[in-house]
Amino acid sequence: MRHIGKRDLIKWAGWSSLAAVAVLAGCGKKEEGAAPAPAASAASAPAPKAEPLKIAFAYVGPVGDGGWTFAHDNARKAVEKEFGDKVQTSFVEKVPEAADAERVFRDMVGQGNKLIFGTTFGYMEPMLKVAADTPDVKFEHATGYKQAANMRTYDSRTYEGAYMAGVVAGKMSKSGTLGVVGSIPIPEVIRNINSFTLGAQSVNPKVKVRVAWVNEWFNPPKETEAAQSLIDGGADVLMQNTDSSAVLQTAEKNGKYAFGWDSDMTAYGPKAHLASAVINWGPYYIKAVRDALDGKWTAGAGSHSWWGVKEGAIDLVSLAETVPADTRAQIDKVKAGLKDGSFAIWKGPIVGQDGKDVLKKDEVADDKFLSGINFYVKGVEGKVPGGK
Repeated sequence: MRHIGKRDLIKWAGWSSLAAVAVLAGCGKKEEGAAPAPAASAASAPAPKAEPLKIAFAYVGPVGDGGWTFAHDNARKAVEKEFGDKVQTSFVEKVPEAADAERVFRDMVGQGNKLIFGTTFGYMEPMLKVAADTPDVKFEHATGYKQAANMRTYDSRTYEGAYMAGVVAGKMSKSGTLGVVGSIPIPEVIRNINSFTLGAQSVNPKVKVRVAWVNEWFNPPKETEAAQSLIDGGADVLMQNTDSSAVLQTAEKNGKYAFGWDSDMTAYGPKAHLASAVINWGPYYIKAVRDALDGKWTAGAGSHSWWGVKEGAIDLVSLAETVPADTRAQIDKVKAGLKDGSFAIWKGPIVGQDGKDVLKKDEVADDKFLSGINFYVKGVEGKVPGGK
């Protein structure tokens, strides 16, 4: 059907008036007080479509690392699926934890991003600098502890996954010696090593844990070398706090057991794989983006989120068929207790390497205590790098 516009209506009204006058004149009658033709109203223009919220992610490793960065990128995709054309996301991978991170953040701001996620501890200071200069941009920093008026922090309770992996490791180890490939000796990583040890000791009090540090988050050759050194030293079950699948693959080649970390790594070493301690960043990222879209996003001192099993951010998945039924039942019990708050991993008595209590009987560690752990519990061999 042809759409009649304002110009057509006016033309039509004009011709109609002339025709009416002609008819009346022919009949000898005069039309008096004829009302003017009503003006046609313009068609309502559609409301302009809202611009999408531009969101950028800075990754410390490659998206294909199979671990830490892979988990963050899966969550980015979950955001896209959840919000559709309301958002526009982008990422930069392999951003070093150095001054260059500041350049990347400034470039993200320059591209019009209004919500920026920095996904590793070493981005904290560079992000703070950029946040101070761009108060109209919202910043989110993973695993950090410093906030600003437009920058908040978030983390996942990876130590809960480490503890559950420890329960399985303590049951499956034949030598009683476990190994951990550590990345960088910050409280987050030391806390995971200790929690893994506590989990193993819950089923085998005599278990020992050895640590090999690589001082990087993602370096497959170094991770491989560290894993091999632990195996050569007698460890028959390995855990890692690094980002690649190298540790699991090394265990597979040596006929030993290991765990996936941050993401499900079953495919990288199916014979060696006992389970994967995974992080699901999706729930937090979706909440953060919804806050920004709804105008409810807030930051400032104390604006820190630390999510775990309770919030659906941490899990132990893909347990191997070789894991006994009683161990599976214990893992289920731990998960349920973490979810409803009836179980605490860090509950005394817990002692350090020197045999002294770090938590007295029935004392439960608070988040401040957990955030500052810089010691090994009894059962971990060696010294914390840089410790006294």
